[in-house]
Amino acid sequence: MRLSAPTGTGPEQVELSERIRSRRGAVGGPFLVWLRNPALGEHLEALGTYCLRESSLPLRLRELALLVAARHFDAQHSWNAHLAKAVDAGVDPAALQRLARGEEPRFSSPDEEVLHRFASEALEGHFVGDETFAAGLEHFGEPGLVDLVAALGTFSMFAMALNVFQVDLQADHDPPFPDIKGFRRT
Repeated sequence: MRLSAPTGTGPEQVELSERIRSRRGAVGGPFLVWLRNPALGEHLEALGTYCLRESSLPLRLRELALLVAARHFDAQHSWNAHLAKAVDAGVDPAALQRLARGEEPRFSSPDEEVLHRFASEALEGHFVGDETFAAGLEHFGEPGLVDLVAALGTFSMFAMALNVFQVDLQADHDPPFPDIKGFRRT
């Protein structure tokens, strides 16, 4: 990681660490970055928890949104941390492997296909076309679309932090993207 180990821990860092540990089991990934600014970290941890665990979207779609954002930003740490969770939630592993390779994933579930198209248009083109918006509204409703956009923004921010601060990949996982070596595009 590009940041040095914290030299000391103040009460805010200890409190945030304990909260993260109680919700997530360990303090790792982007939370190692957020601990450098506990006031911000407090808000980001709560937002991340909402987007991943409490939003109106089903768990399967929340995990898929995270993986789409992770692939868009080449965030290998996020991908590795959530791939098995997405598969366990019901996302087709073959489609996710195609997504990891930068291919069209071809999701078999219509709501997954709509989520991928919506997220791709928003992340790549910065806008969502009328047809895609209407499909998203039909599948997810207004609260679901608001949650999806918030999740994509949140997961994108987490992905950027992981890459900018070069948070180490998990030792027990291989790099998932063939076009990324370390923290560089090949």
